[in-house]
Amino acid sequence: MKTKQKILFVCLGNSCRSIMAEALARHFHPGHWEAASAGLTPLGYVVEETVQVLEEMGVNPEGLYSKGLKEVDLAGFQAIVNLTEYNLKRYVPDALRGRLINRPVEDPYDLDLTAYRRAREEIILLLSELAEDPL
Repeated sequence: MKTKQKILFVCLGNSCRSIMAEALARHFHPGHWEAASAGLTPLGYVVEETVQVLEEMGVNPEGLYSKGLKEVDLAGFQAIVNLTEYNLKRYVPDALRGRLINRPVEDPYDLDLTAYRRAREEIILLLSELAEDPL
């Protein structure tokens, strides 16, 4: 049996993009990755629009919660996917920088549902691309 790769999705508040990526990775690629998410400055909750656009796809948002980068063990992940425009190198130890994948997705926070749906679709495409390449 193939071992699942551990993948961490990071955004600013861990309430929109990285939460979506975690949930969508678990939903669409359950045997491929063990997905988690974190934020640079966690908002502390998952915004309602994130939940709504996940549920539109039949994705169960149960168990998702906003947490900070300091709350996860970075060394345990085979890949760290940066969904922000920020440079994460200062947050990621030198030894792990080879695992860092920069794929910015526009932040939908405080925008309309169309922006959340656009971010969701971008993340789905990103996940498909990542699933094709070994981490």
